[in-house]
Amino acid sequence: MAKQARILLVRHGVTEWSRLGRHTGRTDVPLVDEGRRTAKLLGERLHRPPWNGLPGVEVRTSPLARAAETCELAGFGPRARAWDPLVEWDYGAYEGLTTPQIRERAGADWLIWRDGVLDGETRAQLTARADETVAWARAGERDVLVFAHGHFLRALAARWLGLDLEFGARLRLDACGFSVLGWAYGMPAFDLWNDTAHVTG
Repeated sequence: MAKQARILLVRHGVTEWSRLGRHTGRTDVPLVDEGRRTAKLLGERLHRPPWNGLPGVEVRTSPLARAAETCELAGFGPRARAWDPLVEWDYGAYEGLTTPQIRERAGADWLIWRDGVLDGETRAQLTARADETVAWARAGERDVLVFAHGHFLRALAARWLGLDLEFGARLRLDACGFSVLGWAYGMPAFDLWNDTAHVTG
């Protein structure tokens, strides 16, 4: 039987904007010292058993600096290919704003997963990018490792399961969190979600 490919996910390390809760879409902000430290800790973990450096795994990263630097510091830079579909949601007019600031404009019950953003990428466009990533991952018999962003990776997880984007609202994903999307009983499933033992342990 052919191997069923999994997606291994890494959210980038902490940036100044993520620490402040500012929506960081296409603005290319760097990691802060804490983000660089945890990226190295993640790399150390993934190069020890049971992961052993993930031999044979195809690696791709968002081209944005915070994801690419996390990938590099974790020790996967030489194997990685930058890939545009992995960039973060384009927040349009909401770029750089916190959720309370957006709710002052859009209403107190605004939820990005349900309501989307103003003058940015639509929910349908984000769904299409997530679906493209799922299709790429499932096209081979090898696992894949991606370094990307909080909202995009939550969208990817929802679409891996065949669910609407709004399911992403129920998924917490911390900076440098490690997750694995796999299979159970032949159905798409979560093998691991938001594991931060390398950060908190």
